[in-house]
Formats: sequence, C-alpha cells, structure tokens
Amino acid sequence: MNPAKRSSLGLVFAIVFLDIVGFSVIFPLFPAMLEHYVALEGPGGWCGRLVDWLQDASGETDPFKVVTLFGGVLGSIYSILQFVFAPIWGGLSDRIGRKPVLSFTLIGTALSYVLWAFAGSFELLILARLVGGVMAGNISTASAIVADTTSGRERAKGMGIVGMAIGLGFILGPALGGMSTLIHVGPGDGAWEAGFALNPFSVAALISLALALFNFAWMSARFHESLPPEKRGERHRGHPWNPFARLATISQPGVTRSSIIYFLYGTAFAAMEFTLTFLAVERFAYDERDNAWMFVFVGFVIAFVNGGVVRRMAPRLGEKKVAVAGLVVLAPGFALIGAAGGSGVLYAGLFLMAVGSALAMPCLSSLVSRYAPSQRQGLALGAFRSLGSLSRAIGPLLGGVMYWSLGSAAPYYAGAAFVLVPAAIALALPPVPSDEDGEPEPAPAG
Repeated sequence: MNPAKRSSLGLVFAIVFLDIVGFSVIFPLFPAMLEHYVALEGPGGWCGRLVDWLQDASGETDPFKVVTLFGGVLGSIYSILQFVFAPIWGGLSDRIGRKPVLSFTLIGTALSYVLWAFAGSFELLILARLVGGVMAGNISTASAIVADTTSGRERAKGMGIVGMAIGLGFILGPALGGMSTLIHVGPGDGAWEAGFALNPFSVAALISLALALFNFAWMSARFHESLPPEKRGERHRGHPWNPFARLATISQPGVTRSSIIYFLYGTAFAAMEFTLTFLAVERFAYDERDNAWMFVFVGFVIAFVNGGVVRRMAPRLGEKKVAVAGLVVLAPGFALIGAAGGSGVLYAGLFLMAVGSALAMPCLSSLVSRYAPSQRQGLALGAFRSLGSLSRAIGPLLGGVMYWSLGSAAPYYAGAAFVLVPAAIALALPPVPSDEDGEPEPAPAG
C-alpha cells in the first residue's frame, strides 16, 4: 500500500473512531448528569421538566429506569441528526470533494466539545449534542474515502478499518467518560455556576476536543484529496433533507437492499445493546465496573475480527457470503444472552454477537460501495450510514418497551428471530461488480 493511501485510511480510522468516542463517551455519565443539572437548575429547569415528562410519559418512577430514558433521549438526538446529515455530507462531498467537507465537520465537532466543556446549563449541553450529531454525519464522507482509495474485493479490507474504529471507539468512549470523573475541575466547594461555565464533565469534553483538533491537524497536513474534479458528480436536486428520497435517486437495487439489511440488523443490535446493562444488573447484580468490562470485551472482539478476520475472508469468499454468515451468527448470540443464567453463558453470547456484527457490518459497507456508481459513492454511503443512525434511534425504544413489558429475555429472543430476516434478504442480493468497470461477478449456479 502506497504512503498516500495508507495516510488516507489512517485518517478514516481517526475520524470514525472520534465519531464513536463522541457518541459513547457520555454513556457512563448519564446518572451524574441528571443529578447535576437537576440540582443546579432546580426541578423547574429544563432538565427537571424533562425528568417530569419522562416519568409522566412512561409511568415510571424507578430512578434507574428514568436515568436510562434520559440517556436514551440524549443518544437519540445525536443519532437522529446523524441520520439526517450523513447523506447530506456524503452527497456534498461527491460534488465539491472530500477534504472541504471534512474540514468543516471536524471544526464543527471541535466546537461541539467546546460547548460541552462549558455547558453550565442543560440547554448548552443539548446544543452541544445537536452540533455533535450534525457533524458526526461525516462518517459517510470518511467511508467514501475508503471507496475512493480501494477497488474491487480490496474494499472490504478498507471497510474493515471502519469497523475496527467503531469497535475501539466503543471501548475508549465509555472508559474515557468514566475515568474523567476521577479528575476534578471547577470550584472546590462544589458551587457550580450556571450559563457558559465549567461543569463536572468538562474533562471528558476537553479530552475529546484534543482528539478532534488532532484529527483536523492531521487531515490538513497529510490528507490529499481522494476525489479528483473529473470524478465528481453533479448536484442532485430534490428532497435534500430526506435520506430515503436521496437513496432512491441512486436507482441501484443492490444499494437499496444492502442499506435495508443494515437498518434491520442495526435495529436489532441497538435494542440488545441498550438493554444489556439492565439485564446484567437484574440477573447478575453487575456494577458499573462489570458493565464496563462487558463493553470492553465486545469492543475488542469487534476490533480483532474487523482488523484481522474480515480482511482475509472477504477477498476470498466475497462480501455477500461473509455478511450472511455474520447475520446468521448473530441469532445464537442473541439467544444465548437472553437465556443466560450465569456470566459464562452471557459472555459466550456476547462473543457470538460481537463476531457476527464484526463480520456483517464492514461487508455491508463494502457491498453498498461496490454497487454504487463511482460518482455517487458519498451519497450512497451517506444514505447507508444514515439508516444505521436511524436504527440506533429506534432500536433502544423498541428494546426498552419489550424489556419492561415482556421481560428481560424478550429483546434477545425477538432479535434472534428478527435478524434472520436481513440474512434472507442478503441471500437475494444481486451479483456484485467485480471491478471498477462495473462488470458483475457471475451469479452462483442454481
């Protein structure tokens, strides 16, 4: 691999890694955030009114469940905005190039961390999450760089880098959020100020800000535009804020079906991920450290499989076969988690779930990229990533409803059955273009 290509893929890794860290760094801070802003602003403040609304809407008074609903709101805000803006940034990068879009969104990401570092009010915290969610849509542009710099069956290797960054981001993000609470900033007497001021979570925000500025500096100094002017597409008008309509403009069945598969898989996975800590606390009395180790274990398995196994399997077997295998492996993983009566069975299920996810996700990304025309890579991958963000907004809601109304095993047994639907759709995907000229692979006999 030449140095320019290696540098570009390194930048992609850093961007995606930062996006996931930004999404997940806040996870372990939800209980403390709720307590801090309610105490600072009083029950009549924005945060207090949100808590009252969550209690009235859900009928829940259990503080543990209210905290989780509170976290779900903040997480959904981020994911929904990423859903809307991923195809917008991807389509824009198809027209003006990848580097201008990355420059703008990385600066915006840094701004979101500045707002969070000085979020002395709940309103500023929400604004920081709004800006962060909008800018995190640049994951589509980062994925398009992989498509620009790889070809044919090598593309799955590049998309494996994206998957590895996601896995490692989910390791460092929660760990960073948890460790940041050990470093005290602000007034010694605990009398925090409202408005534009430091807060107990400023350390996590400032560390994330440093990562964002490092990314921007690296991109400015080392990244050479991967989409030359002659390969840029024309502006496609109509429905710029509707990711589904923008996906439909590509008119490639393989792109649409692969994106639907990703959405269905992502919804099942997000429902499991959101309720996992509830199950661990309820069945095994896990504390915060035990829950953190679960996510570290899952993150390492995903990173290892993406970084090693997928890079070797996909070129030999093809992305379709590897994606189907991953989706099928998810089913027993979900079922084992739902049936777990001890930590051994739980971790066996987590292992299968992580392996299945790591096999499926990069191969689906690669399939979308190979099905899409070369001048529409950003738009196609933007719509694809956008549907993944939508699944992260819908999945927790569905998982929470099933968990609290049908029992702790319900999201996992339902997920085990449901994930076979995208596996069946994947079996019917059209032949994959074998090279940049768009010639398809021969269809399998029979």
